[in-house]
Amino acid sequence: MKPEYKNLYEKFGLNVVYYRKRLKITQLELAELVDVDRSHISAIELGKVGVSFDVIFKLAEVLQITPKDLFDFRD
Repeated sequence: MKPEYKNLYEKFGLNVVYYRKRLKITQLELAELVDVDRSHISAIELGKVGVSFDVIFKLAEVLQITPKDLFDFRD
């Protein structure tokens, strides 16, 4: 990950946290529904890793939002 994009990864992660908590599910529950490891969800939420399109699409489906919602960053 390029350092200049770190802030965007973190904002993406914050959106994942927001929508996950809105559904009142844990990281483990989200991980199981998306079919990834819980530690991967944690790393996404903390903005430590990039995310494939497959995971973005599955996250959006599980979180009952559009993929665009995950990129609608708040200031």
